[in-house]
Amino acid sequence: MERAVIWVPPTIEALEPSARCMGHVLRRGYHFEGIIHAPWEAVERMVLDGEVEVVVIADPAHLPPDRTPRIEVADGRPIWPTSPPNPRGPVPPRRRRPHTLQ
Repeated sequence: MERAVIWVPPTIEALEPSARCMGHVLRRGYHFEGIIHAPWEAVERMVLDGEVEVVVIADPAHLPPDRTPRIEVADGRPIWPTSPPNPRGPVPPRRRRPHTLQ
């Protein structure tokens, strides 16, 4: 089971983002390690040291542009495609006759 932390920047209130992220952690079945309400470098060090595998955030705008470890956004979008891949490979787009106005 992958270990996850919720990261909230120290410049914002942690309650609302933490609640949204906790739902994501539970849905994904991660082993919850805690909430990190500190500068990015603190959570980055945890990932690089192997203490956690996943960092969950509430909003991509919270991230510094030069981040390095794995990040997941808890915004309700599916992580994986909703339909299985086609076993015959990619399907080319349908060709249609041009529409002409009369």
